[in-house]
Amino acid sequence: MQRIKAILKKIFFLPPLPTVLVAVPSFLFVFVMLGVGDHSLLSYVAYFLSAYALIITATGISGVIDAAREGIDELPLVKKIRSTPLGNRLLDDDGFRSEITLYGGLFVNLLYVALNLVSGLRYRSTWFISLAVYYALLSSMRAVLVRYIRRRAVGEDIASELQRYRACGIILLLMNQALVGIIVYMVTQDRGFSYPGLMIYAMAVYAFYIAIAAIINVIRYRRRGSPVMSAAKVINLTAALVSMLSLETAMLAQFGANGPQFRRIMLGASGGAVCVIVLTMAIYMIAHSTKRLEALRNNNSET
Repeated sequence: MQRIKAILKKIFFLPPLPTVLVAVPSFLFVFVMLGVGDHSLLSYVAYFLSAYALIITATGISGVIDAAREGIDELPLVKKIRSTPLGNRLLDDDGFRSEITLYGGLFVNLLYVALNLVSGLRYRSTWFISLAVYYALLSSMRAVLVRYIRRRAVGEDIASELQRYRACGIILLLMNQALVGIIVYMVTQDRGFSYPGLMIYAMAVYAFYIAIAAIINVIRYRRRGSPVMSAAKVINLTAALVSMLSLETAMLAQFGANGPQFRRIMLGASGGAVCVIVLTMAIYMIAHSTKRLEALRNNNSET
């Protein structure tokens, strides 16, 4: 077992430089193949490399960021920012930076809701309207967390944070059922959509960025002991997964030429994987928070 772990670590956990040298060309390669519209063996190689690049990016991005940060910290502008109390706190205090990110994330989510709603009405797309509703529910959860941190400091009342963490898990569980229904509808009806012009490439960059950042933050802030901030990162990851699914649907509709059966298989497989991941996170949030709340009640009753 240890040998297998060592092999997997060598394959999927690369140092910063190899991560960049493998990931960047792989992502460029798949975009070129999509633009050409080639569906030969070479295109499947591009898809495989892009999937591998996404994995090693997710596992190695923190090392890349740390390596880049060492060089960035020496820049005159960064040193000037660090010379101010607010700038130094923003760069070094993860908790404070997460609170700021939570506000920004809520604003971006609301813009994304408006964008999908307008697109859905304009193009008469069930998928866009469904995404608007889905992101509106995610925004409502994020708004609850924003309201909480405005009233109380993070980590001040763990029991209250756990209650909100569990509530977010319950809402995610219910939302996941709706997502299953949407995916089933898209697969059975072979419905798709496409972004106009080069917008699909911009959406691809955005989707990959938020997916990688969300994975890193879920792992990083799970260890910080704040259920509210952990819930915020889970919401980010859920939004990122749905964005990746939306991107795949658009790419299959815009570049795919293998027929409806291929699109159904790809969307069904990817959509199923996203639903399983969200379902797992929701169940974990509910079970973990319930267990910790019971432990806190038992401790309080004993004292």
